[in-house]
Amino acid sequence: MKQILLVFIGGGTGSVGRYLISKFLNNPTSGIPYGTFIANILGSFIIGIILGLALKNTILSQNTVLLLATGFCGGFTTFSTFAYENHMLLKTGDITSFFIYTIASFITGFLLVFLGMWLVR
Repeated sequence: MKQILLVFIGGGTGSVGRYLISKFLNNPTSGIPYGTFIANILGSFIIGIILGLALKNTILSQNTVLLLATGFCGGFTTFSTFAYENHMLLKTGDITSFFIYTIASFITGFLLVFLGMWLVR
């Protein structure tokens, strides 16, 4: 039960953080949803650091990893919003923004997970 509560608290906190970033940075008229992009790549970097620390040694307990990686990063990042925003870019015919957003999200996200893990090794 304690693990479920940790994931719940972390997920709620991450979701609120993502909402606030998206509220201030997403602008429907600008094309690319920068708030979601920032939340996803920042979350990728944070989870890289967290999992890098967890693999490196016992600095982080299993419960801390559940709170931060599964909970916070899981709530902070969002694949469903990313997919929806891409759908909307295609629906409005903004193919250029669709490709830039999709490619930049995947490449930057992967690179920042690896960078986060590399920095703590």
